[in-house]
Amino acid sequence: MKFEKFHLSEDLVRNLTDNGFFRTTDIQYKAIPSIMKGEDVLAIAQTGTGKTAAFAIPIINGIHSNKSSKRVLGIKCLVLVPTRELAQQIGEVFNRLSKHTKVKPFALFGGVEQDAQIQKLQDGIDILISTPGRMFDLISQGHLNINYIETLVLDEADHMLDLGFIDDIESIKQKLTRRHQTLFFSATISPEIKKLAFSQVRSSAIRIQISPEDPVSKNVSHFVMFVDMDDKRFFLAEYIKQHADGKFIIFVRTRVRAERVAKAMLRAEIETLTIHGEKDQTDRADVMKKFRSGACKVLIATDLTARGIDIPDVTHVINYDLPEKSENYVHRIGRTGRGFNKGIAVSFCSPEEKPLLEQIETLLTKKVEVIKVSKTDYQMISQPVDMSLSLTEMIEHEESLMLANKRKKKKK
Repeated sequence: MKFEKFHLSEDLVRNLTDNGFFRTTDIQYKAIPSIMKGEDVLAIAQTGTGKTAAFAIPIINGIHSNKSSKRVLGIKCLVLVPTRELAQQIGEVFNRLSKHTKVKPFALFGGVEQDAQIQKLQDGIDILISTPGRMFDLISQGHLNINYIETLVLDEADHMLDLGFIDDIESIKQKLTRRHQTLFFSATISPEIKKLAFSQVRSSAIRIQISPEDPVSKNVSHFVMFVDMDDKRFFLAEYIKQHADGKFIIFVRTRVRAERVAKAMLRAEIETLTIHGEKDQTDRADVMKKFRSGACKVLIATDLTARGIDIPDVTHVINYDLPEKSENYVHRIGRTGRGFNKGIAVSFCSPEEKPLLEQIETLLTKKVEVIKVSKTDYQMISQPVDMSLSLTEMIEHEESLMLANKRKKKKK
């Protein structure tokens, strides 16, 4: 369906066209009319299906249509998100879609000096996209007033509630003195979190669920490969080299693992970037800028970037470590196959990670397809030849491998 069918303002339709939005995705088609009517909405849809635009478009249209000038009369919409990167990204979407309108959005997050942010708030904004921490800081300092909010949006709602933000959300709801609309958006949501979500919306809330049987987008082909923990670095280097034109996000369990894998790739002459919670915000922003631009095509990340981050041209996601929370598998592999693009996700599963794989398959209600590696290929990848060796030494190396294989067969 074309966006013009929603009777949006001409300025907004122009922005949509300029930004490549021509037809609605399923979640946009189903959510936009309900949001425009002022209804509370709990929307669950696969990653990469356009959830941000599904709430940004009707919110921008509503504020723009109700303003006679660009003069700001208080913050009308608050969008709460769990991470700084997501706040920046959603802020950019709102800025692009508000370009020719009377709407002024602003993204607020921690890790940077607050003086410039305070000045922006004093100048006046209509839409605030924020992480909870910095928002509460500025409220307590008297720099931020949320009394005029008419719409509250929780993006990655399950993660917000699961992280223990329920008290913060309830505190915010108590501060909203006006009758307001509440929108919950997420890719996955458990029955427990669903109860919490419904406790925060009106009883007449609209529930929209897209493709609930399979939380993984049909644009993503995902596989598992059984690899010993100590051999993963060799398989990762080999896979990246075999797909030299690809753009990769490599997910690891911890920041220490991220830096170790980066060093291993450097030894394999593969350039990488790393992002995790221990980096300061300036470094994190610089890393994302380089990765988005294609200056470096391999990003090694913790689950900090597993949710919501939209980089349309990511061709491959590699789960170097399987996630400890099965829901994060869906979010991780959703970093590829965004919009109408296709993507591939491969998980390296070591013997000790098989219970995690079983949890993932329980969530998906089906087995993950296995990439089988022959013993010969496995050995060739896990025992790479040092390219600094002479030809004679390389031949001797191959002969030693063949001899070792023969000995193993005789033992059998």
